[in-house]
Amino acid sequence: MRVNSNIAALNTLNQLTQNEKSTNNSLAKLSSGLRINSASDDAAGLAISEKMKGQIRGLDKASSNSEDGISMVQTAEGALSETESILQRMRELAVQSSSDTITDADRDNIQDELSQLVDEIDRISQTTQFNTKNLLDGSMSGVVASDSANVLTNTALASATTDADLLTALQDNNGDSLGIAVGDTIKVSWTVNGESHSESLTVTEASAGSTDSAEDLADLMAKVTSGAAAVETTAGDTQGDISVTAGGTGYANAVGAISFEVSNADGEVNSEASAALSAFTETTAAEEAKTEDGRAVLQIGANSGQIMKVSISDMGANALGIANMDVSTQEGASIAISVIDEATAKVSSQRSYLGAVQNRLDHTINNLDTSSENLSSAQSQIADVDMAAEMMEYTKNNVLSQAATAMLAQANQKPQNVLSLLQ
Repeated sequence: MRVNSNIAALNTLNQLTQNEKSTNNSLAKLSSGLRINSASDDAAGLAISEKMKGQIRGLDKASSNSEDGISMVQTAEGALSETESILQRMRELAVQSSSDTITDADRDNIQDELSQLVDEIDRISQTTQFNTKNLLDGSMSGVVASDSANVLTNTALASATTDADLLTALQDNNGDSLGIAVGDTIKVSWTVNGESHSESLTVTEASAGSTDSAEDLADLMAKVTSGAAAVETTAGDTQGDISVTAGGTGYANAVGAISFEVSNADGEVNSEASAALSAFTETTAAEEAKTEDGRAVLQIGANSGQIMKVSISDMGANALGIANMDVSTQEGASIAISVIDEATAKVSSQRSYLGAVQNRLDHTINNLDTSSENLSSAQSQIADVDMAAEMMEYTKNNVLSQAATAMLAQANQKPQNVLSLLQ
């Protein structure tokens, strides 16, 4: 029997200490709901859990960014919706002004309203903002190293001869002759920055010993561009594309609304030839000089580089080619109809792009939310405590602590048995 060293009491105290530590650990887990409250609980699990937390929070913020992106796109598209409504009204006015049922004084009144509408389109493009950022003034368009000129191309023509540009030899893509004859008058009309222009040409015989007429397509197009124009024929093909490049760069020199009228000496219009020659589409848009990519960058992922860029072109009057539109004459009003149609097509194209961006962002949000949900489930498996299992563990440890306390009391009583030897 020993008094100084109560081994039973020491052993019981050690067990009690361990039971209390386990009980406290279970209490921490049950109160926090977390399986890992400190690195000592699960060092590797903590590292994995923290990485997952970063991903989850990044996905949630990316979803929020995408929603903000949708709001920005909706703001721009809503403004363009009003711009398109204004263009529709302008077209209505141009159609009205092109009729001889009204007087010159009426056309002046129409011009007044149309000018105000042009100014409003400019105002919308300059003042539409999202979080103080301009959306429609061109500052959010893609990078352009320098000024570029617009290019219009007509692919509706084919030539049956080696002289692809000879007017009298021109055919349409079906191989039918356009029926342009010597003595016919060809009038070409176009606009530059909304201002109307026109030139006429009379088809003449080719010079003796020459395979070219003095009036070929290049000469005709040069009148439009105030310089050389390209008439390109693909080698080995009969396609005779007319490519018209503006005589200058930027919006102020952009050529638009090219239309032809072919008529004979009696004034009868050759509608088939006129339509074929007028089938121009803009293949390269004019751009002003820019040194930076202004596209809006949307962070739509949790990690670096997971972005999308949104480009919004300049939707001002200069960019749309309607800045100096004049409908005070019947001819100007007739040309204005085509100009407004081209401007409407540009606005519609931009709205279509913004609608596609919005739909993409909707899918992006759905994907981000699903990824966040699945990753949260995986992180929960690592970091969250199983409350039922942990309650069982706590109950066990609590009972063991109570038992160890009782046994410690008993162990502390054992040395008192020495007193019986002293009696």
